[in-house]
Amino acid sequence: MTLDRERPPARHHRFAWRISGILILLALHVGFVPTASAQSQMTWALQVSLVPAWFDPGEFSPVQTSLVVMSALHDALVKPMPGQPLAPSLAESWQVSKDGLVYEFTLRSGVLFHNGERVTADDVKFSFDRYRGASAKLLKDRVATVEVVDPLHVRFRLKAPWPDFMTAYATPLTKAAWIVPKKYIEKVGDDGFKKAPVGAGPYRFVSYTPGVELVLDAHDRYWRKRPTVNRLVLRVVPDDATRLALLQRGDIDIAYSLRGPLGEGVKRTPGLKLSANLGGVAQWIDFGAQQWDPKSPWHDRRVRLAAAVAIDRNAINQAETLGFSRPSASIIPSRLEFAWSPPAYRYEPAQARKLLAEAGYPNGFDAGDFNGEASSAGFSEAVVNDLSVVGIRTKLRLIERAAFLQQWRERRFPHSLVLAAGGAFGNAALRIENFMVRGGPYVYGSHPDMDDLFSRQASEHDPTKRAALLQQIQRLAHERVMFVPIWEPAGLAGVGPRVEESGLGLIEYYPYSSPYEDVRLKK
Repeated sequence: MTLDRERPPARHHRFAWRISGILILLALHVGFVPTASAQSQMTWALQVSLVPAWFDPGEFSPVQTSLVVMSALHDALVKPMPGQPLAPSLAESWQVSKDGLVYEFTLRSGVLFHNGERVTADDVKFSFDRYRGASAKLLKDRVATVEVVDPLHVRFRLKAPWPDFMTAYATPLTKAAWIVPKKYIEKVGDDGFKKAPVGAGPYRFVSYTPGVELVLDAHDRYWRKRPTVNRLVLRVVPDDATRLALLQRGDIDIAYSLRGPLGEGVKRTPGLKLSANLGGVAQWIDFGAQQWDPKSPWHDRRVRLAAAVAIDRNAINQAETLGFSRPSASIIPSRLEFAWSPPAYRYEPAQARKLLAEAGYPNGFDAGDFNGEASSAGFSEAVVNDLSVVGIRTKLRLIERAAFLQQWRERRFPHSLVLAAGGAFGNAALRIENFMVRGGPYVYGSHPDMDDLFSRQASEHDPTKRAALLQQIQRLAHERVMFVPIWEPAGLAGVGPRVEESGLGLIEYYPYSSPYEDVRLKK
């Protein structure tokens, strides 16, 4: 579904929120009213719809929101946990050969799927072979074979040493290490698996009502520990103010994505808490194929730089996330391994106009469509308004999340701007590979010197030298203004008074509640 909006009026004046006056008053002034609800149940309100593809790690979407479901239903050989970026999970240990070509995992004995079947090395190989989700090509192009040694041992052989194998395989950059039951899927098929998913995670599937909710119950024999909360309900509530109203009434326990005035509403409501978490997400303006086209205004570095200094990042941060986000000059979050932090872009609309005039556009120009995700409407409108102030005129085109991601992934925006976002786990090398150098899934063109640097770092075993090569790539991208970075957005969530441990912020870079087995209600 596509929602077209004409460009909003020129200065956003800290961005008008399209919420009815009644709901705003409710959000800001109504106190918490407890309602009768079972202490064994905890309910979340999500800002986006739940889709069956999120039940299957094999179809893992690069959108972090899918982890809300997968982290409950499924488990991985190795995954991020509190205080550990790579924690043993279904695998109790792993070894790497001296030449860096072989990784062997030892599975925990006696781990069970929700249907009572044991997790074995056959399931590990099957899960990898059927994986077709985010960054599948990146991973599979480098793996020569996956060998089942015995029921508790599985061996991965690489085609060449790859220092990022564990980062790509064992963090949520992909879901290839998240294990599904081979026998069950062979019996019911992929479609049957989406209708009744079976995993090895802390919660098992109970019911799914499209557009309404997903209900999950505790997996009594989960290997790590039995979850404290017996039932999880993930409820779909697209309207921001409604999520806050439900939280205030006690109908839900945690409400995600409460931006701007609604975040203030949480802070002003007795009994509620506001949680702000910086994930591994960055958002930026992507030029598609236009910066590589000599006939496009975006081919001129001065035009791209004008857009970069036209954005009032601090104002957007205050209005959208109450100052909790991090304005950025890079598409790579500053906390990722090998990240380089460039100097910040100052908000200089007069300089932007000057740069446009020098490039031959004293009256600005019409830049066509600006494609963004519908759930980020306020943020998108703010960016479009800032560009319009200096003369870069665009038409905001808001697209439902799933459709937007599919179209972006299929490179269907070559001649228009895209409000891009990268939130996959991993490190700077993997972000560079996706967005900056030849062969990347979102790359329309590249610079040969950057491609060469990237090739050299891939075979560099010295971490210090490798970091230097990766940071040089980032410097060149910044100098050439290949993107217009905007910010690393913080996720704002409201937490109700029944909650003892929300799970928010327990895992670094993770913006949602996790691990679910650690979530607790007050006694």
